[in-house]
Amino acid sequence: MNSSNEAEVGQILHQRGWRQAFTVAEMANAWSRLVGEVERGYEEQVDEYTNDLSCRNWLHLAWPLLDDQTILNWSARIEELDSRFLAATVDDDGYRLGQFHGVKNPDMWWWRRYPRVLTGDLERTLRSAGSIGTDPATGSTPPPE
Repeated sequence: MNSSNEAEVGQILHQRGWRQAFTVAEMANAWSRLVGEVERGYEEQVDEYTNDLSCRNWLHLAWPLLDDQTILNWSARIEELDSRFLAATVDDDGYRLGQFHGVKNPDMWWWRRYPRVLTGDLERTLRSAGSIGTDPATGSTPPPE
């Protein structure tokens, strides 16, 4: 892995407003943690969820700046995490999450999805916005209230 290129990309994104110069490994690990939480049922507040989604933004922004070898080294892992996230979420075309955090870039598809299993604060907030998830105990869609 070309750590020099990764460090340079981290610095570029830091200069563009990211709070620090992250590495691909740090953001891939953050994406992995979030995907795991979403699969189990994300319980935090909607603001925390939208903040956690930003790790995928960083990867998206870093990709065109990274060298070919670094992309080759990380592509399979990111694609696997993306597939897991897609399976664990529901597409709502950004309608519900868009009420709390606007993302205008159509390439950032993860902003138009919310967890299939809604629990905790995120469940209450997204249900109030009209989301329908699945019951974590049964895996089925609960009846309307």
